[in-house]
Amino acid sequence: MKEKLYTIEVMDAVKAGDECPCCYLERKLEQDTISFTLGSSYMEDDIRAETDKIGFCRKHTKMMYDYGNYLGNAWILKTRMMYLRKHFREDLEKSLDGETQPKSKGGFLGLVKIGGSKSGAFTTSKKEECYVCRKLDETYGRIMNTFVYLLRTEPEFLGLLENSKGFCLPHFRDVLEACMENMKKDEADRVKKVLTDMMERELARIQEDIDWFIEKYDYRNQGADWKNSKDAVPRTMQKITGGYPADPVFRQK
Repeated sequence: MKEKLYTIEVMDAVKAGDECPCCYLERKLEQDTISFTLGSSYMEDDIRAETDKIGFCRKHTKMMYDYGNYLGNAWILKTRMMYLRKHFREDLEKSLDGETQPKSKGGFLGLVKIGGSKSGAFTTSKKEECYVCRKLDETYGRIMNTFVYLLRTEPEFLGLLENSKGFCLPHFRDVLEACMENMKKDEADRVKKVLTDMMERELARIQEDIDWFIEKYDYRNQGADWKNSKDAVPRTMQKITGGYPADPVFRQK
């Protein structure tokens, strides 16, 4: 079976007018995974066996609590606790013996650790093992492959990116690295030139917005128009680090 390419999702994300299409996809995938985990899937034996063993990082534990399905959370916590108690001494000794040193890899959130079963209840790093992070990380490579695929097979896709608001800086680097690793040098160089020029333009736009946001607080500009700067703080944060700092809590509908 061919690896799934997220062509429709990527095209929709680029056309959404967001500060970063990868952040846009990241948020959707993260929320979909939380909804799936706390939907009827928490009663499925294979899913529960996986969440019992892997668990969740601090961020996604908080997201699951905020989501609002307290019965679903209770069932997941019940069997996760049973697993932790069963392996408590074994995992403790392994962690003290230094056998659980994490091997981390990149991804949407940078929180995924490979090595899985050795992590147990104790971690020696802030890069915790997490069922949601792992699902996002598994998808991330396919998302990057989709960008490369569209750039190689759809001539108009580079133009769409060129006329978009660009990427956040971390995802921009990842897209360029994927192109450099999977394209011929002349192809990758052309894409790099176009996208780098685009990013410099969009970073200048963000700079202008955050500058004017500050200037607007000068008493001399009290009556002036906000222009595009009212949400400049969260958009600038996103451009630099990724994510959506101004997002409301994600809750069950």
